[in-house]
Amino acid sequence: MSNSGHIAVEVDDAAERELQALVAAGPPVPYTLSFTDLSYRVKQGRGGLLGCLPARASNRLASTDAPPANTKALLDGISGEAREGELFAVMGASGSGKSTLVDALAGRIARDSLRGHVTLNGEPLHGSRLRAISAYVMQDDLLYPMLTVRETLLFAAELRLSRALSPAAKRDRVDRLVDQLGLSRAADTIIGDEGHRGVSGGERRRVSIGTDIIHDPILLFLDEPTSGLDSASAFMVVQVLRTIARSGSVVVMTIHQPSARILGILGRLLLLSRGRTVYAGTPAGLKPFLAEFGTPIPDNENPAEFALDTIREREGQPDGTAVLADFNAKWQATHKLMDGNGAKRVSPMTLEYAIAESVARGKLVAGSGTGTVSLQMPTYANPMPVEVWVLIKRAFTNTRRMPELFGMRLGTIMVTGLILATIFLRLDDTPKGVQERLGFFAMGMSTMFYVCADALPVFVQERHIYLRETAHNAYRRISYVLANAVVSFPPLVALSLAFAVTTFFAVGLAGGASSFLYFSLIILASLWAGSGFVTFLSAVVPHVMLGYTVVVAILAYFLLFSGFFINRDRIPDYWIWFHYISLVKYPYQAVLQNEFGDATRCFARGVQMFDGTPIGGMPEAIKMKVLGAIGNALGTRMTSHTCVLTGADVLAQQAVTDLGKWMCLLVTAGFGFFFRALFYVVLLVGSKNKRK
Repeated sequence: MSNSGHIAVEVDDAAERELQALVAAGPPVPYTLSFTDLSYRVKQGRGGLLGCLPARASNRLASTDAPPANTKALLDGISGEAREGELFAVMGASGSGKSTLVDALAGRIARDSLRGHVTLNGEPLHGSRLRAISAYVMQDDLLYPMLTVRETLLFAAELRLSRALSPAAKRDRVDRLVDQLGLSRAADTIIGDEGHRGVSGGERRRVSIGTDIIHDPILLFLDEPTSGLDSASAFMVVQVLRTIARSGSVVVMTIHQPSARILGILGRLLLLSRGRTVYAGTPAGLKPFLAEFGTPIPDNENPAEFALDTIREREGQPDGTAVLADFNAKWQATHKLMDGNGAKRVSPMTLEYAIAESVARGKLVAGSGTGTVSLQMPTYANPMPVEVWVLIKRAFTNTRRMPELFGMRLGTIMVTGLILATIFLRLDDTPKGVQERLGFFAMGMSTMFYVCADALPVFVQERHIYLRETAHNAYRRISYVLANAVVSFPPLVALSLAFAVTTFFAVGLAGGASSFLYFSLIILASLWAGSGFVTFLSAVVPHVMLGYTVVVAILAYFLLFSGFFINRDRIPDYWIWFHYISLVKYPYQAVLQNEFGDATRCFARGVQMFDGTPIGGMPEAIKMKVLGAIGNALGTRMTSHTCVLTGADVLAQQAVTDLGKWMCLLVTAGFGFFFRALFYVVLLVGSKNKRK
């Protein structure tokens, strides 16, 4: 972990070099992000089932001008503008609407739910154009823990930057960004998590910012980038943001309670209270504003803290902050502090020309590889095969540094195999041996699905990383699904071979090498189907513990209807559909046919047919007489060596003759592809990453 003093010097040096480069490059391209009368309301109420579940009503507003009585205003007529070269900070207490405002500016609220206008250089801003030129940094640091700082930024560069750029150019961009963020000393340190020591909190936050600005966006939105950091780390982060703004970007961020040092480097403030503007202007304007309102800021008091305390006090009064909001409107009209010059800024460049000029100066690295750009920017920087390959490399790099995870999976499967192998050791070819084989197969095949439950937390933990990256079209959703499938497959091969080697020969299963190969394949197909099923559920159920409960319950139902506890021909007609959708049915039938498929193999001879019946406890002579009588009734001679139960008879008794073993293998593997297709559909439909 880097020393904070060294970090401060490193950030200052990087900022100085950046400033010198900006001076040499000339004045930045002018950008003005304007928003006018932004209003956003949501329905409120107890919802369905006494408030335990959300109500079914939509959040969309009615078409009438008067707001419905059961709605709450999160934004109420907010206006302002942010410019390149300065930090625009939105402040307010919790619930004031600051995050909602940034979401509205970043296009993260459905357009038909938001009233008002958002423009960049006077032109409407939304859709693919907004996504191409902007970046949104979430409050949480969503990073892969076992990647180093440099690797994290390199993978971001490979995903966000065009393939028209050479690998050397992408590495150069990463090196410059590492220097700009003040991360040179921590460049080869892993990010870390609870179990692995990594970079500091401030460095982690700067890496999180770096992954989203790798393409050097024109618009940068941040949700509380200093949250959870100490004062020194928070100041360093804001210094980095100021450097980014000076490079020609419009930086809009929320901040809860800035220190006096941070307040001094902010360009503009917008204070909100319950969705209304209570102050808009420069940090220096806070003192005269509050003094004229009648609550002067004492000497040596942090103006931001005092302003927030004043707002909280007003919120506790019957009239709330309406008086302060009305005073702000009058004060703004009198002093004209919307831009500090008394007039609203008009950009001399059209948006298309401004973007083209920015690209020519090196911004929007992903936008073009030729130095020109149009408003019809490509939706994705790279083709799908490149995205899949980069996602595979990133996932493998992260997981191979945590061998303990695969070790635990392998240990679980090996212990399970050893227990089953020692319980069902060397089964004989008798009626009891048949029943014991059925128990081994049912337990073994259902275990393959239960051990797949460890895949449940994978997407639950990666969900927010996925949402952040796909929100700005870093890659296609299908690319993530394909990469996830490819990365998960090799461990399944090792696990299936480990279980097959542990159990097949110890239990005494028949068929030789070909039977062992098929046994391994059906285990692999079961693991593939199980992991696909769990991956699909992880996208539907957002909580790990709830997901485990759902997985265990559904797999128990699959085992119940697999044909082990009750044969297919004995299942009631109104439940037979569940038998055919049971994931356990097909591998269970497959291993039965693999074991009992030899019609010449005998599992009961002569008097062994009486095992488990009242006759089975009688003397041998009586059993032979009964056997002879049965033979006479059938018109054949039956001896103690006569085969009365073959493998084909076992399959007929278990009613597993509807599908062949290879068809069962194909169906089992097909379930794996089917559930991954459903996983893609859920991601496509349910991951819009926008408020309604």
